[in-house]
Amino acid sequence: MYFKFTFCPIILLLWASLSFAQNVNVVIHGVASIAKTDDNFVCVTLDWWPAEKCDYNQCPWGKAGILNLDLRYGALINAIKAFNPLRIKVGGSLQDNVVYKVGEVSSCPNFMKREDGLFGFSQGCLSMERWDQLNRFFNHTGVKLTFGLNALFGRNESQTEKGLWIGDWQPQHTRDFMQYTISKGYKVDSYEFGNQLSGSGMGAKVDAKQYGKDVIVLKNLVKELYAHPETQPKVLGPGGFYEEKWFNTFLEVSGQGIVDGLTHHIYNLGPDIHIRSRDDPNMMNKILDPSYLNQVSQTYKGVSDVVNKFRPQLGAWVSESGGALNGGSKDVSRTFADGFWYLDQMGMASTYDQKVFCRQALIGGNYGLLNATTFVPNPDYYGALLWHRLMGSTVLAVTKESDPDLRVYAHCAKKKPGVSLIFINLSKDRSFNITLSNAKPGDAGKPNYEFVGKQNREEYHLRALTGDIKDDIVCLNDVPMVQTDSEDIPAMDPKLVEASTPISIAAQSIAYVTIRDFEAPACV
Repeated sequence: MYFKFTFCPIILLLWASLSFAQNVNVVIHGVASIAKTDDNFVCVTLDWWPAEKCDYNQCPWGKAGILNLDLRYGALINAIKAFNPLRIKVGGSLQDNVVYKVGEVSSCPNFMKREDGLFGFSQGCLSMERWDQLNRFFNHTGVKLTFGLNALFGRNESQTEKGLWIGDWQPQHTRDFMQYTISKGYKVDSYEFGNQLSGSGMGAKVDAKQYGKDVIVLKNLVKELYAHPETQPKVLGPGGFYEEKWFNTFLEVSGQGIVDGLTHHIYNLGPDIHIRSRDDPNMMNKILDPSYLNQVSQTYKGVSDVVNKFRPQLGAWVSESGGALNGGSKDVSRTFADGFWYLDQMGMASTYDQKVFCRQALIGGNYGLLNATTFVPNPDYYGALLWHRLMGSTVLAVTKESDPDLRVYAHCAKKKPGVSLIFINLSKDRSFNITLSNAKPGDAGKPNYEFVGKQNREEYHLRALTGDIKDDIVCLNDVPMVQTDSEDIPAMDPKLVEASTPISIAAQSIAYVTIRDFEAPACV
């Protein structure tokens, strides 16, 4: 069913050796952390889109939507289990168009194409039979679940302002759904209120003051139904694009102690509009342009400033981020190249104290971590899994010589001593030889300590199979990552490297490096 390779072609080694090598010193500031992430920072979404969802003359969702995804596939189950656990958010554009067949709801319609409907679709329905199936699946695979609630229920669209939905949110429908969920013993880590209703909205919007009042109602409902604090799901919102004025007003109205996590979305690559050519140079150029990648830092900073001002309990979450809008880029999102955007975004988000980063999507569209029909992992899956296994929750500052093509992020190692770093080399023709220094505490004018390790480093080098970053097969330490005959995720073992040698990062490659004997006080 799948191509099998035992090693990457030797041409990769030749290509790497011909690239120009540049020496770079990287300084790790391990005295104190600069941010903290959640232990389950890596998150993916499952979306509601039916097979009829199409963009740019393509319909990439197939049967990957929540209502029609076949949950029995071993490849899907194994891909989720490998994270142990994986945080999944059930939600997306149509979640504010979903009713739950419980309580007084008697009919359960399917999503149908409808020009005047939200995002071009009629109302859809989640039956409790399907909810039962999903929860058996989540329990079996050990999922940490966030569920996106319908925040438009009971409202009506304004007759005077297109896209604005007015009136109070009606909580009874959600109450019935939560009561059923509780009666079955289903575990929900958090509820997110609405999807992309903030600010100017996407398809629909709700006034910030109204949203603030409604989220108080939701918080009180959760407190009432989940009586024990230790089992009480978190309340998240608003799950939309950041607009400073709207976010400030919403949090002023709701007040402290209501929203546990402030959620926002990132799609900083824009739409994939080059539909007639196989290659999208504009999309690829954005991914490989460090100045373009840096632009989104203003959003992270803005959200972080709002969090510091109003102090929601759990800080900020990126609850949806797919890079390219409207299903992703058909020729980029599923390839090795997308990792330059995706893993850099996770690194950047973590330095701005974002607690969780949700990738749109686990499966579906062009940006799924898994192929929508075969469930075979795309390259970004392996990058995400390595992050989850290696990068701890304590974030460290890193400084280096000013070469923008080399991106570096450092965390305390996960569950074990030491530090873990991710190196992202955007350059097409330069490799980097890295030496490390440990920043001296106190006097910034003193030279840093050059780090000389005694234990072998653990290195995980990711490259495209053929050397072409548009390849959809990734090699880990020169071994192609392909599923086994039993559809298991292949072994992802490190390469042990002599501590005295520089860290070598090949051109257009990504590497995770864990150093067990690096002494960082913040990691003790």
